[in-house]
Amino acid sequence: MDADSREFRPDGKECVIDLMDEQRNIVAKGGTMRLGAYRCEILPGTLLHKLYGQDSVLERHRHRYEVSPLFRGRIAASGIVFSGMSPDGKLVEAMENPSCRFFVAVQSHPEFKSRPNRVHPLFDGFIKAALG
Repeated sequence: MDADSREFRPDGKECVIDLMDEQRNIVAKGGTMRLGAYRCEILPGTLLHKLYGQDSVLERHRHRYEVSPLFRGRIAASGIVFSGMSPDGKLVEAMENPSCRFFVAVQSHPEFKSRPNRVHPLFDGFIKAALG
């Protein structure tokens, strides 16, 4: 597979990361991206669920791209687990690889919510996994 991202190669043939449907016909880009807090529904039994300790979280976003629905089946077949989804199930918010000690990828920006005295659960989990 020639995996690519539409953001970096607009004419890519295998754009696993692609523009969200609602972003496709937007020409004037100012203030039109998916911006702000969005809910993520977390799959029980996943590392993401263990890190957050809850079934649903609000996380901040700033993007126009998503994991393409066309490739989700192939990605899942490789062992990746979609551990966080939008409430309507249309957008992948987080994924992880259970065969790794720590492999979590998120669509959100956890750095926006992390503080020195209150580290974000994803960073806390990553540091603990690196030390462990």
